[in-house]
Amino acid sequence: MKSIYKKLQVTVAAIAIAGMSFSAAAEVKTVTISQAFQSMLYLPLYVAIDKGFFKDQSLSVIKETAGSPTAALSSVLSGSSQFSIHGPEWTAIAASKGANVGIISNAVNGAAVWIATAPDVKFTNIKDIKGQKVVTGLMPTTSTSLFLKLLKENGMSDKDIDMIQVPLGTEPAALLGGQAKVAVLYEPGLDQVAIKGMKVVLGFPKTYGAYAFSSITAMKTVDPVAAQRMVNGMEVALRYMAKDPKGTIEIAKKEFPTLDPQVVENAVTRMMNENVFPKSVQITPAALKIAMDTQIALGNLKEQPVFENFINETYIQNALKLK
Repeated sequence: MKSIYKKLQVTVAAIAIAGMSFSAAAEVKTVTISQAFQSMLYLPLYVAIDKGFFKDQSLSVIKETAGSPTAALSSVLSGSSQFSIHGPEWTAIAASKGANVGIISNAVNGAAVWIATAPDVKFTNIKDIKGQKVVTGLMPTTSTSLFLKLLKENGMSDKDIDMIQVPLGTEPAALLGGQAKVAVLYEPGLDQVAIKGMKVVLGFPKTYGAYAFSSITAMKTVDPVAAQRMVNGMEVALRYMAKDPKGTIEIAKKEFPTLDPQVVENAVTRMMNENVFPKSVQITPAALKIAMDTQIALGNLKEQPVFENFINETYIQNALKLK
C-alpha cells in the first residue's frame, strides 16, 4: 500500500511539474540583450528578432547598443541586461577574474576579418606587406589581434610594417583616402572598399576555419527558461539563414538602411559563402580553442577556459533537438 501511495505521489509531482512547464511556456518573458555595436556580425540576432523567432519561443527581446564589447559585457555583470553579444574572449577574461559568466550560444563561427589592398599592390602572401603602411582598427579589437597573430605566425611583427590604428569603422575611408595601401577590415567595410576597386587579398575565415568569433554571454545564474528560449530563437534563425540567403539579405538591408544595398548584399553573401555564420548554435572545443589562443598569444588571457565550465552545452543541445 505504501509502495502504491509513493508511486502516486511521484506521479502527481510529475504532473505538477509538467503543468508548470506548460504554464511557463505560455508566459512571455521579457529580456534585454546588449550588443557591442550595430554590426553585420550580429545578423543572426537581427534575423531572430525580425522574423519573430524569439516571439515564437514566448520571448520578448529588447536590443540595446553598448558601444563596445566590454560595455556590453558589463551590462550583464551589473544585471541591467540578461544577455550580451560580442567576442567570447571578453567573457573568458572576465571569467578568469572570477566573474560567474559563460557562453550559451554561438553567433559567428568564422574569423570575420579580411585584408584588402590598393589595386597596384603586389600580394602573394602576408610577407609582401613588409614595409607597407597598414590601416587597422584601434586596439583592443579582434581584427587587429588576428592580424598581429598572423604576422607572428609568419615570423613578422608590427615592427615590420607601419601600422596605422584608426577608430573602428573608419578603416575603409583611410584606405580609400590614401593613408595606406593595405587595410585590415570587417564587413561591411571590406565590400565598401571592394566595390570601389580595392583588392581582397586574404580572408581569415579560410585561413583559420572554425573560430568562435562572436557568441551570446549570460550569467550562470540567468533564468534558465529565458536562456533556453534565447538559444532556441538563435538556432531557428541560423537554420533560416542557411535555408533562405535571399531572405537573410533583405533583413540585413533593413537593419543597415544607410548602406549601399549592393554592399550589403555582397557582404552578407561573402560571409555566408565563407562560413562566417554557423549552421547551428553549437560551439566546438576546437573553435573555442583557436579563438582563445589568439588572446593567449597577445597576453590578454593566461590560459584556456575549461570548455565544460565555460560553454553551457545544456541549452545548446536542447536547441539542437528542435524540430
